[in-house]
Amino acid sequence: MSLWDYAGLYADYWVPAWNWWTMPVTVVDEVRDDDMDRLAAIHAESFPGAAWSAADLAALLREETVFGLVVRRANFFGTRSAVAFVLARLVVGEAEILTIAADPAQRRRGFARRLMEEVFRRLYRDRAEALFLEVDAGNEAAVALYRGLRFRKVGERKGYYAHGSVPGATALVMRADLR
Repeated sequence: MSLWDYAGLYADYWVPAWNWWTMPVTVVDEVRDDDMDRLAAIHAESFPGAAWSAADLAALLREETVFGLVVRRANFFGTRSAVAFVLARLVVGEAEILTIAADPAQRRRGFARRLMEEVFRRLYRDRAEALFLEVDAGNEAAVALYRGLRFRKVGERKGYYAHGSVPGATALVMRADLR
């Protein structure tokens, strides 16, 4: 076998760490067992006081109906670390976003949109009919993202979130039709 034959064997797995403009490459990938500590840290930074532990995340992902996706961003040395993730559940044609979080230092870079678009692709492939989520009504960036992804408000849960100085923030229940 020549060098090019070997390169072809790994073409599906190898992604360069940097592109031509020396920007770090990001990839959407499946959550792996060795991601749990990093994902728990991202979740803790995103949801102080309501964070899920690495064990909680691992237990969810062991469920047959739950899947997780992660955005990995390469550094100069090619190491890809998790910067955002989503967990979703699909049961009998209806899906829900369990959680989605991004490293605060990596927000506003389109990672949540990329994750949600990949969730939509996967759910469409699996013939899901609808996707639900809850979002803090005061999180204007997230609400705008979800509205831009064809979600619509279908309900409210008053006092659903308890964080910071807000004793019981309202959650918007949103739905996107996939069929």
